[in-house]
Amino acid sequence: MKQLLQIKDRIDNHYPFLWKKKITLQRNEYLIHEGEFANGMYFIQKGALHVFLNYDGDIQTMRFGYENSFICALDSFVGNCPTKFTIQAIKCTQLLKITRCDFFRIIATDEVLRESWMQALGITLNQHIEREIDLLHTSPVDRYFRLLERSPKVFQEIPSKYIASYLRMAPETLSRLLKS
Repeated sequence: MKQLLQIKDRIDNHYPFLWKKKITLQRNEYLIHEGEFANGMYFIQKGALHVFLNYDGDIQTMRFGYENSFICALDSFVGNCPTKFTIQAIKCTQLLKITRCDFFRIIATDEVLRESWMQALGITLNQHIEREIDLLHTSPVDRYFRLLERSPKVFQEIPSKYIASYLRMAPETLSRLLKS
């Protein structure tokens, strides 16, 4: 999403000191757990993560993050409340962190950054609405093709078992679709 890269570029060019921390997560390591407060937003330099809900051991993948994109527990980051989500590395991942406090302080004073943030939030909201409609009204096969059309990079970056969870289908169903 170009708005997020505009945010990254703006921070790099005007506020590079705000990248407080470089973090490396190993495969299966957690960035944030359900119930924690999201005190940062992260730019993914390398690797991939998934955002999921855990319903009594039933993992429901909600989103992915991969190279050159941002990731955070958006419910907590925006709402300053405990998150309902868990974020876990799918493979070795390198991240840059900007704190929640620093981010909201600079968007309060930087109109260009604030506009990019608002556009990114709007796009994210529309993506969530599209996904909800897909889950309610389309078949697993249709969901697969819609994801392939919208985000072909997912199939290059993310292992099939996570994609199957995201599409709400059995891994075997996805395997058959990938072979056809």
